[in-house]
Amino acid sequence: MPLIRFHDPGDLVAPTMVAAFDGWIDAGSASTVAALRLAGAGEAIASFDGDVLFDYRARRPTLEIIDGRLSELTWPELVVRRAQIEDRDVLILSGAEPDYRWKELSEAVVELVRRLDVAEWISLGAIPAAVPHTRPVPILGTESSPGLLRAEVRPGPDGLLRVPAASLSVLELAVSQAGIPTVGYFAQVPHYVSGAYPAAAVALTQTVGRHLGVELDLAELIDEARQLRDRLDTATALDETTRSYVERLESMADEERLPAGDDLIADIERFLRDRGGPREPPGGQGTRLN
Repeated sequence: MPLIRFHDPGDLVAPTMVAAFDGWIDAGSASTVAALRLAGAGEAIASFDGDVLFDYRARRPTLEIIDGRLSELTWPELVVRRAQIEDRDVLILSGAEPDYRWKELSEAVVELVRRLDVAEWISLGAIPAAVPHTRPVPILGTESSPGLLRAEVRPGPDGLLRVPAASLSVLELAVSQAGIPTVGYFAQVPHYVSGAYPAAAVALTQTVGRHLGVELDLAELIDEARQLRDRLDTATALDETTRSYVERLESMADEERLPAGDDLIADIERFLRDRGGPREPPGGQGTRLN
């Protein structure tokens, strides 16, 4: 049984493939929200067999019950949608991060991008980091060869970094080894914020727009980010420990430096211990400081 169900999209001109999965590297849902914004109402041209990719006990389908009657199931999915952004053909691969068959999936995706004559691959992700919500969202980059990153994003961090891989990175590496240029843009989300973080989604979407050389209307998403910023400012002002910690992060951000790994871990542990664990400050949903 083929892993991909493909629907011929017709003529494509040097399309860009943008990929984002929820889960491991989707802090604040930033990358999947950005992908959704890019996809818009684009038609699905390919879908993947969820029965062989997902563990439904770990990622259960959503059941709707109306007046005591089982009504509808929504299953986790992974799809490719076609979008036309100005004069650019953009394909958005997004959905739930697969649980199984990563190697087979990477082979299928390489076959798909070759079939569609994809010109470049862009990975989108978001990671928790020691950054303040009061400063612009930092973006880290990866690139298959020097000079591919745009929008003033630099590759990094320097040196060797070993981390548990996401399936997104497995696909990016496979596509690059197939000879297709690849880049990755990864937003850094304040680790003390839980829930959606639209500021990072805005930053990622704007970065893709600058990479493609297109203008995107993000007014609604920018407004959501502004509202959350106001709630976070209020919550921070009410707690002296939180305020001091954010000020320290601001100082590091302004000096464009990051703390050493051991110092950072100790600092975060101390911060959480002093605050007595997670709580919900005033301001409503999306403003919890962990």
